[in-house]
Amino acid sequence: MATISIALFFRPVSMTRFLFLDFLKVVAFNLIVFHHLAFYGPMADQVRHALPDLIDWLAGPARIAVQIFLVVGGFLAAKSLASRGQARLFWLWQELTRRFVKLVPPFMVAMLLAVAASRCAAIWIDHYSLTPSPTWAQIAAHALLLHGVLGVESLSAGAWYVAIDFQLYALLVLLFSLARGFRNNDASRWRVPLLIAVGIAASLFYFNPDPQWDNWAPYFFGSYGLGALAWLASRGMRSSTGSALLIGIMILLGGLALEFDFRSRIALALAVSLALAMVYGGAQAAVRWEVPGLHYLARISYSVFLIHFPVCVLVNTLFTCIGSSSPLVQGIGMLVAWVASIAAGALFHRWVEIPLGRLIALPKLPKPVRAEAGPIPPLRP
Repeated sequence: MATISIALFFRPVSMTRFLFLDFLKVVAFNLIVFHHLAFYGPMADQVRHALPDLIDWLAGPARIAVQIFLVVGGFLAAKSLASRGQARLFWLWQELTRRFVKLVPPFMVAMLLAVAASRCAAIWIDHYSLTPSPTWAQIAAHALLLHGVLGVESLSAGAWYVAIDFQLYALLVLLFSLARGFRNNDASRWRVPLLIAVGIAASLFYFNPDPQWDNWAPYFFGSYGLGALAWLASRGMRSSTGSALLIGIMILLGGLALEFDFRSRIALALAVSLALAMVYGGAQAAVRWEVPGLHYLARISYSVFLIHFPVCVLVNTLFTCIGSSSPLVQGIGMLVAWVASIAAGALFHRWVEIPLGRLIALPKLPKPVRAEAGPIPPLRP
């Protein structure tokens, strides 16, 4: 009976779906939702009287969960790019266009919903977290993912991350292209992880310690690049020696960076990237198990990330206007906002993200050249 019960919740899946990866995504987006609830909402101001340490942690250190998104993003980006064929100019343009088309349309819908929610909430409450009516310049900057670098005020919490994600993907595409040298040979494959390692070093030792760079990809590439190396270490090697070498490079770069300037965000990124490399590098023959509910939550994580802010604004308004100021009532309101954000994310994924993706889908990329898609060869002595 126990075996039957377990089988109802877990089942073997293909190599393309990973339980640990799903778990990381779900943990990260839930922490980000609670972080924004604690940082922006009037409800958290009341709950802080009863649970000051918890609210302060959610409003501050909990934002470190963004590092999980960065590492997982680099891991998945490298997984996708490593299977591509020769790096030609058309390939570069199509990769960047595909990424832009995937991110921006649902992002802009969410931004407009955030503005609408704030304008509706402003009728009843006055709070610094409400988004003012945007200018056309603001909307254009967001549509081009330039709001951060131009210093334009964001229309929603977390809007900066979408722009950074696109920058990081573009940087990784560029590194893959430079490493391959527009040629298809074995030597070019080893240049991929080496160039990524150089990018990680530049980020960790020069860009990341300086917050003035936090609107640009190099500031975050240390974490993103560690995720990319984690994929190459776990799947890109023909030998355990090559995989161990990449893991050693990750430990060396991350350890030296922490010795040079300890940053908890980098410590978390290093830990998550090493866990990914080891989990998916050392379980080649193991059966993959899927938790359907967890996989679904991971699949809608981008939608939840986009839509949770307007939902939280509306729930904050509701509980501020008609609810008691009791920490218990306002705490329940925070839980309602959390659940409503996930539900709204599911609806947004079903009725906005998927339809928009189908409506403006680009032609499929050419099949990869067989030799280029192979694993990275071991280094010669």
